[in-house]
Amino acid sequence: MDLFSFVKPKNELETTTDAKQNVPFVPDEMWTKCPKCNTMLLTTDLEENFNVCTHCDHHFRISTKQRIDILADSDSFVERDSELSGGNILDFPGYDQKLEKARESGKESVVCGECLIGGIKTVLCVMNAGFMMGSMGTVTGEKITRAFEYATENSLPVVACTVSGGARMQEGILSLMQMAKTSGAVKRHSDAGLLYITVLTDPTTGGVTASFAMEGDIILAEPNTLVAFAGPRVIEQTMRQKLPKDFQTSEFVLQKGFIDAVVSRDKLKATITRLLKIHGYKENKEAAQ
Repeated sequence: MDLFSFVKPKNELETTTDAKQNVPFVPDEMWTKCPKCNTMLLTTDLEENFNVCTHCDHHFRISTKQRIDILADSDSFVERDSELSGGNILDFPGYDQKLEKARESGKESVVCGECLIGGIKTVLCVMNAGFMMGSMGTVTGEKITRAFEYATENSLPVVACTVSGGARMQEGILSLMQMAKTSGAVKRHSDAGLLYITVLTDPTTGGVTASFAMEGDIILAEPNTLVAFAGPRVIEQTMRQKLPKDFQTSEFVLQKGFIDAVVSRDKLKATITRLLKIHGYKENKEAAQ
């Protein structure tokens, strides 16, 4: 006789004392763990606090859309050159697949457009960490250059939010040339007497740091942002020396005089608005109405 025939059939009406069934189900997306202090944060609370940890002030990386929503006045951002998208110009192995994957977060590693910040018409460039870690390719440089040229032609200030791992190696020397190209556009904008504010976010490194990121008239940075050309591990391995604590953080770089202020994300828009007004830019009354 089959031993399993003596097993009592399950009664759907019976209650169970299984401890696991008494534990309420909590979806994973409801909680976010802070990578700095390991505190579990309610995702809704985190979003309401500009994606900044309420316990240790760690600034989470955010998307281009989130950054634009924080800085630009409501429904005022109009993207420019959105049709521009890069390709495998050097036939680099595997680059087409990487581009396809990267485009899940946007067409390129930067979004540029015109908006109002505190009612003041401004050109805003926001780099996209989700697109190959904000690496600077030929189209990235082209979009930034066009943004500065548009600002120069229309006498507008520029605000650029940077996040980048540096130049895009899959595009070789053409990527490195964007350093000079963007710097030239920044210089022409400056020669026209116009204001350029940069906001460095974590991380800002490589060719972006060596070009337009550090060429602002006023350079702001979020707390604990890595600001560097070469990363700390590369420097330590090259020099064979231990680097100082917090080396290349925005606070360290501020002490050395390379940036002007470290500003928490919740105060960025107010700070930029105040700087624009100090430099003589007026609110756009027609747009405000």
